[in-house]
Amino acid sequence: MNLRFRQLQALHKVVESGTVSGAAEQLNISQPGVSNLLSQLEHTCQLKLFNRLKGKLIPTNEGLVLYNEIDTLVRGLAHVEQSVIDLQNKQTSKLQIASIHALSFGFMQSQIAQFSKQYENISVSFQSQYSQKIQEWIDVGLFEIGVSEMPVSLGLFNTSVFQIETLCAIPSGHHLASHEVLTPDLLSGEPLIIMGPQHMVTRRAKEAFMSAGAHWNPVVHTHLFANKLSFIKEGMGVGLVDQISLRNNSSGRFITRPFAPSVNLDVAIITSKSRPVSDTGQAFLSQLEVHLGASCKSIKAWE
Repeated sequence: MNLRFRQLQALHKVVESGTVSGAAEQLNISQPGVSNLLSQLEHTCQLKLFNRLKGKLIPTNEGLVLYNEIDTLVRGLAHVEQSVIDLQNKQTSKLQIASIHALSFGFMQSQIAQFSKQYENISVSFQSQYSQKIQEWIDVGLFEIGVSEMPVSLGLFNTSVFQIETLCAIPSGHHLASHEVLTPDLLSGEPLIIMGPQHMVTRRAKEAFMSAGAHWNPVVHTHLFANKLSFIKEGMGVGLVDQISLRNNSSGRFITRPFAPSVNLDVAIITSKSRPVSDTGQAFLSQLEVHLGASCKSIKAWE
């Protein structure tokens, strides 16, 4: 099988950007050029990698499997290319961070911006992703610092673990707004917006409901806390959301209350045990640990 890297890169960019035009822009080639590379790849693999639907390319299951297999490889080459550019531009101070989505809608950007003010000619590489992929990237050296949900492999990573308490977000004007603290008994039978069934916040919340004998009634499953808040603001239900996501999504369309018993989102700042952290990385780690720790100390309600 004669797979060409450019073909794999085209598949990766189409899945990432969602469009042929977006992939063409990132690869600096024409849209027909991208389409041709994908056709060549499908012919070489003898697999259907995309479905064509109303002018859009939707990856098949086989296409998604291949994307996941080549993701680290494609990002690795991009990492090398960026390192060459940085060296050419005398930008030797590099900050390479990957974070879970929950911290990537304002918190991490604020931390990076604050840190960058102290350094001239710093090169920043930041990516939000799911925990499993973040751990893979840190392990192979694509990123130097990661923020992942627990659990993580203590054999592979140095870790600093933080517990971020969640609050119960409810639509403004909800009939439970008069309560200072919400419990499983009060929420029994209420439509719930939850993460996937295996997510730690979902499991811990469900355990609290089961222990109280309350009716667990999930109506929407989603994969991001930001999505949970959007559904809550539309009045579709209530849900537990971490404080950092709440702080970066203030709105008059929802309010929050403490939930008892408390449910935490456990996260870890991770670095590889097999390679030393750069001086720049160490400085950012110190700042991040202080500010993330401060975000975990207090709990309040948002009106």
